[in-house]
Amino acid sequence: MSDPEPVRRIGLDNVIVADTELSEIDGEKPELLYRGVDAQELAEKSSYEETAYLLWNGELPTRDELDEFRAELDERRGLSRGVAEVVEHAPEDAVPMDVLRSAVSTTQVYGEVGETPRENALSVLAKAPTALATFGRARRGEETLEPRDDLDTAANFLYMLNGEEPDERHAEILDTALLLHADHGLNASTFTSRVIASTESDVISALTGAIGALKGPLHGGANQDVMEMLLDIDESDKDVSSYVADMLENGERVPGFGHRVYKEFDPRAEVLKEIAEEVSETTEGPDWYGMLEEVEAYLREEKRIHEKGISPNVDLYSGTVYYSLGIPIDFFVPMFAVGRSAGWTAQVQEQYDNNRLVRPRAEYVGERGVEYTPIDER
Repeated sequence: MSDPEPVRRIGLDNVIVADTELSEIDGEKPELLYRGVDAQELAEKSSYEETAYLLWNGELPTRDELDEFRAELDERRGLSRGVAEVVEHAPEDAVPMDVLRSAVSTTQVYGEVGETPRENALSVLAKAPTALATFGRARRGEETLEPRDDLDTAANFLYMLNGEEPDERHAEILDTALLLHADHGLNASTFTSRVIASTESDVISALTGAIGALKGPLHGGANQDVMEMLLDIDESDKDVSSYVADMLENGERVPGFGHRVYKEFDPRAEVLKEIAEEVSETTEGPDWYGMLEEVEAYLREEKRIHEKGISPNVDLYSGTVYYSLGIPIDFFVPMFAVGRSAGWTAQVQEQYDNNRLVRPRAEYVGERGVEYTPIDER
């Protein structure tokens, strides 16, 4: 039996390569579901760790099941001396995503993983926030802190980064942001993790690859770009509309707008927009939320929104939320990775459960019949 005729689609746009029960994106409604549950409802009523359990196990946990899951994470949050030294001795100007990727990879070197994919997944979910917070304090020359077993993932990160127990509402806000980033279909980093898993490689390798893919500016960097744009506007003599007009005139892309799947407003952005507005009312300094409203209003007036399929995405508001929580700008993409770890690990396990080696083809378009020229004649 001959192989089926290959389908040519550069970039694999809209090509289905796997079945999944983890998340569904409906770009027309728009809607994001985790295991059939609306992500916006989870953001309102649930927590990041409860959502991670849902993604891993297919159903929401009971109180006892959630307590047991949290206890498993608490046991693994600390870093071994070997991993801690990698993080603490990283250069002050190291790219945080590089440090996070190295920390995750190094957990395997220093034996901080278990014998099963689930144990390895628990290690990544627990240790990634610790590693990032540890680097944040180390590069400022401050003493690093051990995680606390009375704080969840979001609260622990803020505590270990800033050196004080966080405001309860601030911890809730970060928890919601992590939840909204937990999974999002077969995006580039998730696909990378599943390709690696399809070779029957380990969870740590798959997650290391996923972090590397997320580092790319076409995938995970827009929230940082949004905040840098706002800071630049604040420091310039231009008003928001003039600044954005100049960007468009120069052929630049305004960060935080547009999505490959969502045709209307990104449902995650709806939640974060409300949070950004709330935070702006209680935070001193420039009105970042108001500035974003002006950016959106200008693009709408110029018919750049909806008419051209460009609408606000999750990155438009997540950056200002992180910034208001005291999280460094170059930590924004790593925070994306911390949240997405719940989905990456669930996706990898789903790949293991029904595995087939991912092996697409490329069409050769180069020359043929080229004769070899001996080296001395070249």
